Amino acid sequence: MKRNHPTNNSPATVNKTMNRRTCLATLATTAISRTLGAGTTPPPKAQIAITLDLEMSRNFPTRDSTHWDYEKGNLNEETKRYSVEAAKIVKQSGGRIHFFAVGRVFEQPDITWLKTIVEQGHPVGNHTYDHINLTAGKVEDLQFRFQRAPWLLRGQSLQDAIRENIQITNAAMKNRLSIKPAGFRTPGGFANGLRDHKGSRAILKELGFEWISSLYPAHPYTMAKQKPDAKVVDGILAALPKAQPFRYPDGMLEIPMSPISDIGAFRTGQWNLEWYLDTLKACLEKTIELGMVFDFLAHPSCLYVVDPEFKAIRLICELATRHASKAKLTDLNQIAAMS
Repeated sequence: MKRNHPTNNSPATVNKTMNRRTCLATLATTAISRTLGAGTTPPPKAQIAITLDLEMSRNFPTRDSTHWDYEKGNLNEETKRYSVEAAKIVKQSGGRIHFFAVGRVFEQPDITWLKTIVEQGHPVGNHTYDHINLTAGKVEDLQFRFQRAPWLLRGQSLQDAIRENIQITNAAMKNRLSIKPAGFRTPGGFANGLRDHKGSRAILKELGFEWISSLYPAHPYTMAKQKPDAKVVDGILAALPKAQPFRYPDGMLEIPMSPISDIGAFRTGQWNLEWYLDTLKACLEKTIELGMVFDFLAHPSCLYVVDPEFKAIRLICELATRHASKAKLTDLNQIAAMS
């Protein structure tokens, strides 16, 4: 969906004709399309969210770890401890982490760790029950688990299977945490979001979701174990404006995930930590410079292996604090309220 750009972008005209939220969105769009120093309109304050998906990740802790494809919600102790400590670090910096949990997490006997996170004020969103693919064209392609055990679908249609997988996660969160989900994130990020999947969006609206996070913009990668050069980093920076909130024709709000994800860096690129931190720093600086939204996408099941000292989390908090006049640590609920 193309965004509508006003013909007169002066602050006086914008403030006169639009309400505060629309004004902020318009100014952000203007800032993103402008190179630093061009024009006279200052960019709005950057909105930086740290989001962590609570699921197990293929290839971690070792490259031959593939059984997690069938056990996405069977979080190990290292992943749970990392999540709790990350939440504590961000809270001490005045922010909150926005978590997204797969429903099978709630089958574990003890979720005290997650209750502690919720009690600290960190929101938790719905990430489907089995980490299913909302862009699948047939039920067999929803998730590896259903290829191994198709009887679990009980002959359901594709749309009914998607609906149930989201709905029972809502029920699990209510039963084990006594909360409603704070938004919805699709397993996997898609370069076109859910633009071409009106049916999946309709299910989410039917279940009461007002915003989703499904779009992950295309950007360049490197060959395995190859240091990202200036061309790759510039390509990632060029993708940041494509990861800004927008609305689908049906009114559903999309809050995209920002590149580069930990999975893209450490699974696909097999980067070392310093390459990742340098690229993340460049992304954050560009976000702050242009007053954009940045949705840091990562997985504790990956980070505890590649970044045990929480350097990425600390870097985000440090930059947001240092540039407090230009940037704010936030969560996707707050971003949605401003959009």
